[in-house]
Amino acid sequence: MEYELPTPAAPLKIGTRGSPLALAQAHETRARLMAAFSLDEAAFEICVIKTTGDDRVLIDADIALKTIGNKGLFTKEIEEAMLEGRIDIAVHSTKDMPVEQPEGLVLDVFLPREDVRDAFVSLTNGGLADLPKGAVVGTSSLRRRAQLRVKRPDLTVVEFRGNVQTRLKKLKEGVADATFLAMAGLNRMDMSDVPATAIAPEDMLPAIAQGTIGIEYRADDIRASQMLAAIHHGETGQRLAAERAFLAALDGSCETPIGGLALIDGDSLWLRGEILSPDGTQVFKGERRGQVDQGAAMGQDLAAELLGQAGPDFFAAVADG
Repeated sequence: MEYELPTPAAPLKIGTRGSPLALAQAHETRARLMAAFSLDEAAFEICVIKTTGDDRVLIDADIALKTIGNKGLFTKEIEEAMLEGRIDIAVHSTKDMPVEQPEGLVLDVFLPREDVRDAFVSLTNGGLADLPKGAVVGTSSLRRRAQLRVKRPDLTVVEFRGNVQTRLKKLKEGVADATFLAMAGLNRMDMSDVPATAIAPEDMLPAIAQGTIGIEYRADDIRASQMLAAIHHGETGQRLAAERAFLAALDGSCETPIGGLALIDGDSLWLRGEILSPDGTQVFKGERRGQVDQGAAMGQDLAAELLGQAGPDFFAAVADG
């Protein structure tokens, strides 16, 4: 072994945001490392780091993230702590991560993927089709907002941010009639009591990498790299190679309504993707099928096809809008 395992006296420091979901993901990562190396909980330290995004969400709760400036909002301080050696690894929701990492950092370890589906959540309505005309739906996701406008242009959509608990509180206060959450988050927090209806990917294609925990580490940290390799889930990594290549080729960000999902059956991979205008008036979608090891190339090819359909000014118009 080229490295020493962490000990209570010198624990492996796991960086995370402080929301209940972020902590659940950090705890899952710790549990998997404990099991893989027969270590006690004391060999790890979970370090909660407040990010700029956490503060801005509280201050500017009704302002869309794109107007605040969302690149790095929820990762900058965590990644700085890692580069400075104050933490060893960082646990993220991969769907919130840019496709490019800061120099010196690597994101290539993924835990087994949870449920990829979006969840329709309402205290008074069973499903999206049950909402009356003019009902108010709260969401901070441009993708969900655009997809909703495709299916139900008669609904009113309002900005709706915060963690799962905050959004449920807003529903109880009548701020909106319904909202969307990720099934993965509800499952990871054992919130089966939430009145949620899972939406099939055929009806609402999820965000790239939805349902996936990604673990980031320093490129020169041999111990972190080799320990994390023991808990990396290969199939999830293969699926994300296709999805994130699709996203990278589109130069996608949180400002762009993009959906995508890769599924694997044996040696075959099926990739679906779509791009939308924020108002839902334009939707371009396609799919690719091929060998698993061609996933990244398939993602790039599908992105090129959709960009060709949408035209060179599509993303510029999205950014301006």
